[in-house]
Amino acid sequence: MTYLIDAWLDRPHPYLRILNSDTGEVCAMLHEEALEELREQGELDVTDLSCTEPGLLKELVRNLFLYCYARALRPTLEG
Repeated sequence: MTYLIDAWLDRPHPYLRILNSDTGEVCAMLHEEALEELREQGELDVTDLSCTEPGLLKELVRNLFLYCYARALRPTLEG
């Protein structure tokens, strides 16, 4: 399966989506808060998104998926 990174980072409310390149289905989505957290942790560098080396892009997509799943498993704080 191949993926496409659709990143809109220069908007007032940036987001990044990982799409299945065959179907266009959204497999993962990161919004402003998650992107900022990744940047602060040093896990996302905007220049990585313009890389053309397949191995590095594969690793980036893998790390973004792992982050999304880890974030989904975080306990929520009930008020």
